[in-house]
Amino acid sequence: MVGKKNIKAPFSKMDDSVLAILAKSGFVKSAEKKGRGVKKYFDITLAYNDGEGAIEGTRLISKPSRRIYKKSTQLYPVRQGRGIAVISTPSGVMTDADARKQHVGGEVLFEIW
Repeated sequence: MVGKKNIKAPFSKMDDSVLAILAKSGFVKSAEKKGRGVKKYFDITLAYNDGEGAIEGTRLISKPSRRIYKKSTQLYPVRQGRGIAVISTPSGVMTDADARKQHVGGEVLFEIW
């Protein structure tokens, strides 16, 4: 919303998996790991379409105080297929469409459109 081209975020393995999904889906242009040791971080380049951000909105589903788990049959398209939900499954972090194809459920982290 601010119009920044790059942002920095602390490194974690979970964030690495989520950023790979966002890059594959077109919400993030690229995400590079930088630094070493304890001072690792991501340098994220945001994606824009005709001057407007590729990310229109997000909704956090699971929170530390309330975890939401769903079966593969309970996963539905986000915003009638215009968005994705990111799911943490036993097979790794994936989108809701991939989880439905592989018939696995898990913790629904967030939705983005």
